[in-house]
Amino acid sequence: MSTTADPAGLRDFYENPAVPVASGKERSVRQARMLARALGPACPGGTPATVLDIGCGDGSAGAAAARELSGHRVIGVDWSHDALRRAAFRLPRVLRGELSGTGLPFATGSADAVLFSEVIEHLVDPDSALDELRRVLRPGGHLMLSTPNLASWYNRALLPAGVQPVFSEVSLRRIHGRPGREVVGHLRLYTPRALRGFVTTSGFEVVSLAGAPFHGVPRPLRALDRAACRIPSLASILLVHARRR
Repeated sequence: MSTTADPAGLRDFYENPAVPVASGKERSVRQARMLARALGPACPGGTPATVLDIGCGDGSAGAAAARELSGHRVIGVDWSHDALRRAAFRLPRVLRGELSGTGLPFATGSADAVLFSEVIEHLVDPDSALDELRRVLRPGGHLMLSTPNLASWYNRALLPAGVQPVFSEVSLRRIHGRPGREVVGHLRLYTPRALRGFVTTSGFEVVSLAGAPFHGVPRPLRALDRAACRIPSLASILLVHARRR
């Protein structure tokens, strides 16, 4: 999902089919259930809620939401043609759109909820992105944002040992100084305190903050990673539910 300051090199990077564009299954399900509780069931004969999966990637997060949101409408949006091609297999409707330039192809206040799953860490201009999400949401509309936690339990141990934190990247070509094998294009990382402050000053009220596990944690440590989700400040992934003020 691009911004006006986004260089052409980033566009080429995200159009590369080898670059991962899927959200982790467990975090997608947790986020979808948070949204289902916020929206409630669709009323028989009533107007379904419109949920925009912005930066939908391969559509996995939106598909998880659709399974939990029976009767509501989920629309996938991304600027990457490759991502939309993959998302079309999982979502009934996908559209090409950007957070910059002319903005998203939706009227002001037309959406009841926005899924913003594993997107904000990739953006050059996250401030303008949240401004645009706020525009398309109705007053009181729900923002469901997920992003890696810079202050996760293992990063708190790695950095004092001189190891580059997990999720952080110094190059778009290869990994340097941190665990992991995939370059995924992270430009920004947030601690819980920073994320809460950023979302609040962008015109939203934070309703809740929860944790989710990271699928890339080595198998012997996955039970510990799930246990850390009970304390969101230590979790691998941050899940924020906010409402437009």
